[in-house]
Amino acid sequence: MSKYFDELETRSPEVRERALLRALQEQIDNAKKNAPYFARLLRDVQPFDVKDRAALARLPVTRKSELIELQKRDRPFAGMTAVPLTQLGRVFASPGPIYDPQADTRDYWGMARALYAAGFRQGELVHNTFSYHFTPAGFMADLAAQAIGCPVFPAGIGQTELQAQTMADLRPVGYTGTPSFLKILLEKADEMKLDISSLKKAAVGGEAFLPAVQQLLRERGIDGYQLYGTADLGLIAYETEARAGMVVDEGVILEIVRPGTGDPVREGEVGEVVVTTFTPEYPLIRFATGDLSAVLAGPSPCGRTNMRIKGWMGRADQTTKVKGMFVHPSQVAQVLRRHPEIVRARLVVAHDADKSDVMTLQCELAGPAPEAFAAAVADTLREVCKLRGNVQLKPAGTLANDGKVIEDARKYD
Repeated sequence: MSKYFDELETRSPEVRERALLRALQEQIDNAKKNAPYFARLLRDVQPFDVKDRAALARLPVTRKSELIELQKRDRPFAGMTAVPLTQLGRVFASPGPIYDPQADTRDYWGMARALYAAGFRQGELVHNTFSYHFTPAGFMADLAAQAIGCPVFPAGIGQTELQAQTMADLRPVGYTGTPSFLKILLEKADEMKLDISSLKKAAVGGEAFLPAVQQLLRERGIDGYQLYGTADLGLIAYETEARAGMVVDEGVILEIVRPGTGDPVREGEVGEVVVTTFTPEYPLIRFATGDLSAVLAGPSPCGRTNMRIKGWMGRADQTTKVKGMFVHPSQVAQVLRRHPEIVRARLVVAHDADKSDVMTLQCELAGPAPEAFAAAVADTLREVCKLRGNVQLKPAGTLANDGKVIEDARKYD
């Protein structure tokens, strides 16, 4: 059985670059002809004049942070899809909301490559805890596992005790989901005196893979690998057995640019991840993810020859990810509009004692708070962000007047 998913992973960098640039020209041509947004954005661009990365870097950037407003003006996908809604297989709603299309094709999101690198093989049962509700994460892993030939138990999120019992009964070999939820399941199984030692491999994403959780998995005999993708682009990069950064997927062109611009930075310099994908139905060209990373020098020791990045290193804007879900400044503003008693607020995302994500909305009030006001704000926060959060009420003048709406106070060392 091959160590690699396909021969694309070990082709020479020169062959890969030529193939990517040909595909780029065809994708620009497709986008201009079939996606109204890109027809406008790239109206002065001749697709087959984009012959190298320098020419690509001169094209305009589309930012994920702009999608909410762009989609509001042109429902449902801001004119960025190259096929009508009737030709799609599924449509999802990520927090914001941002609507994400999925074509009815095998492994649409390209995640099979990442699962294969994590050791998933044909016939092995996969326990998938990524959410199937609203967001595409559950289907990303599900379709990828099926493309490899793995049967899938679609667990989704929550129901911890039932999930632990199911794992003990069905004896899955693989796990897909967030690393923090895998930790919770392992601890719940211990508490219930259940044997889930059949679990040997995990492909995790949606949040940082903290060293303490990595150590816990190693102690349990579980090989855990990170995957990095978004609901818009699918797979971007993935970890391999070399444990030396993350290898960029074969189906994208990745650039690292100076945040707030489209200008590429030097190798090794931290900047914003910008991706061009070759999915014909959703031809995103120079799509700025808002994530920070940096390119690592040289090829991976695992034998794969594509570019490597350090992995997710934080956010380039104030949008942040909490328990695998994006939280946007516009959502904080929506909470405040429902509670005019709040004159200023800051959403602080931190880790609790178990290194799980916790978000707290600090609210500055002009006067005394009505009874049960904090509880009402917490309910609104949960409704808008689809996540639980704490609420702290503070006197006027307490919060810094620095324009910051979301503060990521998590530590990853």
